[in-house]
Amino acid sequence: MTTMLNRINTTIEGAHTGLSDNQVARAIWTMIAEPGDNATGELITACGAAEALRYVVESDEATFDLIDVKTIRERTLPWISTAAIRSAFQKAERTGTILITPEHPHWPEGLNALGPNAPYALWARGNTAILTAAEGIAVVGARAATGYGEHMAMELTAGLVEKGRTIISGAAYGIDGMAHRAALASGGNTVAILAGGVDCFYPAGHDGLLTRIAEAGVIVSELSCGQAPTKWRFLMRNRLIAAAAASTLVVEAGWRSGSLNTAGHAIALGRPLGAVPGPVTSAASAGCHRLIREFGATLVTTTDEAADM
Repeated sequence: MTTMLNRINTTIEGAHTGLSDNQVARAIWTMIAEPGDNATGELITACGAAEALRYVVESDEATFDLIDVKTIRERTLPWISTAAIRSAFQKAERTGTILITPEHPHWPEGLNALGPNAPYALWARGNTAILTAAEGIAVVGARAATGYGEHMAMELTAGLVEKGRTIISGAAYGIDGMAHRAALASGGNTVAILAGGVDCFYPAGHDGLLTRIAEAGVIVSELSCGQAPTKWRFLMRNRLIAAAAASTLVVEAGWRSGSLNTAGHAIALGRPLGAVPGPVTSAASAGCHRLIREFGATLVTTTDEAADM
């Protein structure tokens, strides 16, 4: 381990002192690099997380196997602070948050399909065994959901739980929140993937729901504790929802719904995609109809159809 990494490691207290060099480095990458940074991911893939951090922090080399280390250095060095790193680990310790890296037994294998765009690590609160315990299905949809959309989300989620599926979503208002609630009410497993640190629940209106998920399910993020969600991070979070799940179901979505972004990631990954039709007069279902008509999404009206995608 380099001198710089040794200095950083001395700031980590409590249970986290047993982390390997690679785990420490991956944790740091979640604090200094934005999610989905392809160049950073390629560098980590090429030489390992700890060595990649050494290249960026201590080496004067401009490139590594055609990867522009200089640009990565310019983007990340301003964010390296032992005080900030110590704070992130302390917040994780206080909230019972653990670090999950690719070698961890609870690392979702589906994330590996993202290649260099895979998360550097995951921070998780709750029963992390749920992440690999059963086949997951992403249930997503509009924040401004209608009564019809919420009813369908509730019915389909309850049926999928009965079939042993883990429900994965983003804890947003509307369809996401209903999917989580229905999974919990049905005694099933649910995973909430956030766009900010898991120490501070977002949206604030779902504080109670996320507290329940942390107790009965699991909450994860690729960002360390203390980091706030941003528009870019929400978009990048969607790729994790699609990759962690074996299939994705869009229950209700407008023409420009953010759920279509999640659907796009599922399509890019070659994962099964389903969409629930709605009234042709409902703008809240226009996105679902578009997925069925233009992108070959499976038309889903029952639990069996959702499970058989």
